[in-house]
Amino acid sequence: MKNTFIDLFAGCGGLSLGLEQAGFYPVYVNELNNDALNTYLINRSEYKHLHLKEFHSNDIKELSGSKKKLEELSKNLKSKFNIKKGDLSLVVGGPPCQGYSGIGHRRSYKVDKERIPSNYLYKEMYKVIEHFNPKAFIFENVRGLLSARWTKNGVKGEIFNDVLKQFSKLNNYNYDYSLVQSKDYGVPQNRPRVLVIGIRKDIKSKINKEELFPKKDISYPHLEELFSDLIDKNYNKDFVTNSYLSDPKTKIQKILRTRKNKNSFLSKGDKLTDQEYSNHSPNIVKKFKSMLENNGVIKDKFKTKKFAQRLLNKRWNGKGPNITATSLPDDYVHYSQPRSLTVREWARLQMFPDWYQFKGKRTTGGLRRAGNPQKGIFDREVPKYTQIGNAVPVELAKRIGLNLSKILK
Repeated sequence: MKNTFIDLFAGCGGLSLGLEQAGFYPVYVNELNNDALNTYLINRSEYKHLHLKEFHSNDIKELSGSKKKLEELSKNLKSKFNIKKGDLSLVVGGPPCQGYSGIGHRRSYKVDKERIPSNYLYKEMYKVIEHFNPKAFIFENVRGLLSARWTKNGVKGEIFNDVLKQFSKLNNYNYDYSLVQSKDYGVPQNRPRVLVIGIRKDIKSKINKEELFPKKDISYPHLEELFSDLIDKNYNKDFVTNSYLSDPKTKIQKILRTRKNKNSFLSKGDKLTDQEYSNHSPNIVKKFKSMLENNGVIKDKFKTKKFAQRLLNKRWNGKGPNITATSLPDDYVHYSQPRSLTVREWARLQMFPDWYQFKGKRTTGGLRRAGNPQKGIFDREVPKYTQIGNAVPVELAKRIGLNLSKILK
C-alpha cells in the first residue's frame, strides 16, 4: 500500500475506483447517503485489511468537526497501517454540486446559494487536507462552479474564487485548476469537470499545468461499441435481461466485462445485473419509435413542456461525444430500441465495469430526489441512476491517478 488516499464525498465510488485502477488504495471514506456508501463498501469487501467498514463516516463533520476526531483517525491510521501525517498520497473529494450545477439550481427553487449548507463543504475538505498534509489533493466539481454566485446580485464566479482562496491558505502546496472534458480522456461523454490539483512543495517545488493534468487523446468508444453486447431483442417481454446473450464483441466490452479478479471476462450465459428496463407507457413508446424513425426529431404531437429527450447516435460525429450522464435516465433514448437506458448501460457511460454493483432504489423522482431548499429540506434520496450520474467517470479518474503517480514518484 505505497499509495493511499482519503476519499471525501465519495458517492458510489467513481473517483475512488479510477484511482484504485491507477494503483492507489482508499484507507478512509466519507459519504452522507447510506445507499451510495453501501455501494462503495460492497464493491470493496475484499479490502478487509483496509478496515473501510470501520474507517468511514456519513456527515463529513463526523471527521472534520474537531481536532480530536481528526487526531483519533490519525492514531488509527498509524496503528493499522503505519501511516503518519504527511504519508498519505492523496486527499480527494467532490463536495455535492446541487447548488452549483445548472440542473441542481433549477431544482433548488432559486434559493440563493449562500443559503444552501452543502455549498460550504469545501471548507471541511480544507480542514482534512490541512490536518493530514497529504502529498497531493484533488478537488473536483461541475462546470457551473466557475460562474456560480452566492446571491442573485453577486459577482459571477465568486464562489469558485472563495474555493481557491480557501486552498491558497495551504501554504505548503502549489496548486492549479482546469476545466477538463471527459471525452478527452477515453470517456464516452463530454461531461466537463472542474479539477483543482495541489502538490506539496517538498514533493515538487514548482508545478507546470501541462504536466499536472493528464494528456488528452481521442480513445473514447462509440456507443455501438459500448452497448451492442447488451441488446436484447425481446427486452419488453419481461423488462429485464438477467444473463449475457453474447460474448463481448469489442475491446471496450472485454475491458468492462473483465471479472474483478482479472482472470477472465464475463461470458455468454453469465449473470448480468442491473439490466432492467423501464416499462414506458404506450404513448412514450410511440414517441421514441417516431424519434428512431426520424433521426431524433420529435414531432409536434409528441412535444411537451418538460425536457425533451435526445436520441443517442450509434457513433459520434467528428467532434466526439456530446452528452452528459445526469441523474435522470429518461434524458436519452437508446440508439436502436424505443426505450431509455438501463442502470447497467448508464454505468458503462461512466466506465464502471460490469462487476460493479449498485445498492438502493433503481430510481425515484420529484422532491425525494431534489429536496426543497426553499423549505429547508436538504435531504435527498440517491437512487442508482443518481449515484452513477453524480460519479466522476472512472476512466477520467484513472488517468488523473496515473499522472499523479508519476509526479509523486
